[in-house]
Amino acid sequence: MSDLTQTVTQYLALWNETDAEKRAAGIAELFAPGAPYIDPLAAVEGHDGVGAVIAGAQEQFKGLSFELHGAVDTHHNIARFQWGLVTEAGAEPVAIGFDVLVTGDDGRINGVYGFLDKVPGA
Repeated sequence: MSDLTQTVTQYLALWNETDAEKRAAGIAELFAPGAPYIDPLAAVEGHDGVGAVIAGAQEQFKGLSFELHGAVDTHHNIARFQWGLVTEAGAEPVAIGFDVLVTGDDGRINGVYGFLDKVPGA
């Protein structure tokens, strides 16, 4: 497993972490302090911003979890990957997205740029 694949795995685990303190600690460890998170529904910067977006998604989609769909494609310090929001492991996703994650020299996330391919009710 490449370092970037491991970073993606850790990143998705943050979206599934329901303990706010553990999630905040994971964000602080994985993200550079001013890193942006930008998708069609949110544009935030920093640990608090990322934490708020994740908490909001968890509130909106209680009981669902994010999982990796397919392989992580990487080069240099960039990873792109598709994720699904599922009711249980391996289930048909109710939402599907595609994220691009960029890391710095220290391996921390310097930015995440997301796209939504399938949204509930669309």
